[in-house]
Amino acid sequence: MSTLLIVHHTPSPATRDLLEAVLAGTRDPEITGVDVVVRPALAATATDMLEADGYMFGTPANFGYMSGALKHFFDTVYYPVLDYVANRPYGLWVHGNNDTASAVSAVERIATGLSLVRSADVLEVTEVVDGAVRHKAYELGGTLAALLME
Repeated sequence: MSTLLIVHHTPSPATRDLLEAVLAGTRDPEITGVDVVVRPALAATATDMLEADGYMFGTPANFGYMSGALKHFFDTVYYPVLDYVANRPYGLWVHGNNDTASAVSAVERIATGLSLVRSADVLEVTEVVDGAVRHKAYELGGTLAALLME
């Protein structure tokens, strides 16, 4: 069985809605053989990352950057996992009130340093999380999980 690790910081209702929609997508009935492990960014560890076959990261855009919690996760795991996670797929969602570009760029730079492979378009949300946005988040979760199906 493959493992998809979802590392998130979801302090707001909007980011929580996105997490729930991503999780629903990973649980699509057509997806089998994938264990989904969900960790808040401040609780996720290098062991979690090493044991996973793919990753999903979720964060608000805070002051033009990823959340401090997600940054802390990356700071904590970067060197312990650096030589072990190359070429594993990842996905990303970012919610911001008016701009997500710098937060996305920061996560992508770290993922590039880890040699992770972005395997779906980044979901950047600056509007209200409505049905259409939830559907995109569902598809993002489903896409990453489907890539890991055995």
